[in-house]
Amino acid sequence: PSTHPSPLLPGISTYRQKLHCFLFTADIATMQLCANKLDKKDFFGKSDPFLVFYRSNEDGTFTICHKTEVIKNTLNPVWQPFTIPVRALCNGDYDRTVKVDVYDWDRDGSHDFIGEFTTSYRELSRGQNQFNVYEVLNPKKKGKKKKYINSGTVSPPTSPISFSKEQTYHPSLYYIVNVCNPSQPTSLHYMSPYQMNAYAMALKAVGEIIQDYDSDKLFPAYGFGAKLPPDGKISHAFPLGGEDESPNCVGIEGVLEAYFQSLRTVQLYGPTNFAPVINKVANCAAEITDGSQYFVLLMITDGVISDMVQTKEAVVNAASLPLSIIIVGVGPAEFDAMEELDGDEVRVSSRGRLAERDIVQFVPFRDYIDRSGNQVLSMARLAKDVLAEIPDQLLSFMKSRGIEPRPALSTSPLPELHRHI
Repeated sequence: PSTHPSPLLPGISTYRQKLHCFLFTADIATMQLCANKLDKKDFFGKSDPFLVFYRSNEDGTFTICHKTEVIKNTLNPVWQPFTIPVRALCNGDYDRTVKVDVYDWDRDGSHDFIGEFTTSYRELSRGQNQFNVYEVLNPKKKGKKKKYINSGTVSPPTSPISFSKEQTYHPSLYYIVNVCNPSQPTSLHYMSPYQMNAYAMALKAVGEIIQDYDSDKLFPAYGFGAKLPPDGKISHAFPLGGEDESPNCVGIEGVLEAYFQSLRTVQLYGPTNFAPVINKVANCAAEITDGSQYFVLLMITDGVISDMVQTKEAVVNAASLPLSIIIVGVGPAEFDAMEELDGDEVRVSSRGRLAERDIVQFVPFRDYIDRSGNQVLSMARLAKDVLAEIPDQLLSFMKSRGIEPRPALSTSPLPELHRHI
């Protein structure tokens, strides 16, 4: 039952809630690769090759961070230049292993594996040279054929190549743009005088809806993955207003002000760990489990995560608490890790334990950008989907604990929403 239903959050008016939000950024890299003499995989043609980039994690696993487009019917493809956050590729560690798989695209999705190679961002950033020619190796073929050398090579383009009219050559590009500087238009955090960046739009879209469920309108707002002044101490959960300041911001406008101010004072820095901030909010939620308050953690990210094992454990532990986690992905990166945390299809597990409830909702912001440039419409679409699962998640916790809604009052104010940003 709801005494004050919301068009976006029906049925959540009789419980207090708290919204926590955390933000981080990354540098952007732009690069291009081509291949030479790849294996022929198609019976009636050549191959339809594409590349899949993987970032190596601290636990020895790999996470997809980029896929190129498919180039049809060629063994010597030149892929278009692409951009990717440096954090997504290597989490700021330029010598971290980057694995690249080469596939032949098939219409039915059963893409044929051509081979693989490993590199690093430091090597890739050097551009075209003799050390940047990578042998594409297929371990199975190498084990079966004594005379096997490789399944082709991959390198930056060296000179224009003849193409059909549908294809054009683009020169090899290698550069890093400091997106931590909000004055640069290429930054994900660019503070344009004419429009909001994706981080600000996500904050405003979600916050303006959910803040109406909180009586004090205070948002504890934090950042993570940065070196803090004056001594450069690395923190994964620092108040946006400053380490010595209260994390509370007055309303969404206060959050936005603290967010932009923090970009001017801190140095964004890896690794990027999610677990500390999830555990921080979970500790708050663990103190009030009688149903009088419900916590919502909003995390805005470019897709990088350095502590996936610890984050899964944090989510599993938090699933028994009055807490929901909203993750909004911004930028061009692949968000496979975020999709894995969203338990819609497969419930998150850690150390053999399944999460008691599905408490994570992930959406990529790029899917909600209106092509006409209408930011209001983009924000409305984002808010609708990003908040869609909160009512069921809240009710699932209350029902699991046998907590009944409080009786409706004749003149009942809107319930308090606790929010941290």
